[in-house]
Amino acid sequence: MQRPASPVPEEPDRTGTREAGGGTGGRRESAPRLRGDLRAAIPDASAAVGVTAAVFALLWVRMETGTSSTAAVMPFMDDPRAYWMYLLSQAFGWSALLWAWGTVMLGLVLSGPRAVRLPPRRTLERWHRTTSLTTTALMFAHALMFAAELVRHDTRAAWAARLWSAFADSFVPGWYDSGTGQVAIPIGQGALYLALPLGLLFYVRHRIGARTWRRLHRFVLAVYVLSVWHTLLYGTNVWYGEWPRTVLWLLQIPVALLLVLRLARPARRAERLGAPGRPGGPRLPEWAVRALGRLTAAAVVAGVLAVAISGHDGGRTRPAGPPASAPHDHGSE
Repeated sequence: MQRPASPVPEEPDRTGTREAGGGTGGRRESAPRLRGDLRAAIPDASAAVGVTAAVFALLWVRMETGTSSTAAVMPFMDDPRAYWMYLLSQAFGWSALLWAWGTVMLGLVLSGPRAVRLPPRRTLERWHRTTSLTTTALMFAHALMFAAELVRHDTRAAWAARLWSAFADSFVPGWYDSGTGQVAIPIGQGALYLALPLGLLFYVRHRIGARTWRRLHRFVLAVYVLSVWHTLLYGTNVWYGEWPRTVLWLLQIPVALLLVLRLARPARRAERLGAPGRPGGPRLPEWAVRALGRLTAAAVVAGVLAVAISGHDGGRTRPAGPPASAPHDHGSE
């Protein structure tokens, strides 16, 4: 069950109103509000639903034709008509991860050096906000369909017990107690529960202060990392060391490269490394932390490249025959 991140928009130039055209005598415009962004996200969300439907159809066909990795991991799940809720949960998870990737890329572009031949910054900011909201909705739908499948699967208990068990397994960290999910599901839940407040804090940044909001905003990347980690651990579509898992790793290369570029040449002058101790520059401890962050990001880029090139990406070896029994009692991703 992959549960991606919901990155929030990069900081605007002001926290209240801004000038249309950037001049002091221009028309003043209100800062983005949640209601307006929800309306603006309708086309983006519609596209996400279309992508989810396409992924669902692909997973259905693969299960019917016997090529599904999910059915290879859990042979009892070889009937798409019986396990359609599970397939839909997977489809929402993959579209959520794709949208999270896109909104992270937009955020890194906005916070890094200005590139040529890009849409206006205001347009990029709007895309960043709407894709962030769509990602959050997809994440929740992914978890909700997983819970719905658990309710459907557990036919022995009473309805109240089934609903509670499914809710706890899907939304309460540490409750799910079967197989790899004991680790992977709390990681995904952590991504969801961090993404929700981080996404909504953008719309109250004038109350908490721009500086506080910027500091909290940096945790968005951790949300995305948790989402990818959750997928690599628990996604049966990337369970084996085959091309889908390799593609997932390769998609992290542009994210890592943009992160290095953003750390090396941030858009905000206050975040630039410079020399420690100079007037207006960071003090030595802060400078050391920033330098360490840049070195860590460079090491991550090198690690991702090494994984993708070597093929040692942590994938399991596909067995010659199906496992003797289901690896998880509750079903897993």
